[in-house]
Amino acid sequence: MILFFALLFFATAIAGFCAFVIFWPLTLVHVRDRHPAITDEFGTGAFLKPVALGWLLSGRYRQTGDRALTGLATPAKVSLLVIFGGVLGAGLLWLLSTVMS
Repeated sequence: MILFFALLFFATAIAGFCAFVIFWPLTLVHVRDRHPAITDEFGTGAFLKPVALGWLLSGRYRQTGDRALTGLATPAKVSLLVIFGGVLGAGLLWLLSTVMS
């Protein structure tokens, strides 16, 4: 039963990944088109750069005052947190199942 719930956590992480793949590129395109200073900070190919992901997770997109950017970046941040939570939960339950057996 524990491994079943671990699989559910992993499925949640996959769902978060699907949402991340939708919203994060849209956010980056919006940043590229309307916020050149942030684009210069990220550089090219910012999809998985730690600088860009740190900017997203810290919520610094709110400092721009751009409501459209906030509307794109917030679901990307939530989906990234769902990925982390799902993988962490699945890992902990898997570890629990190995300790119990």
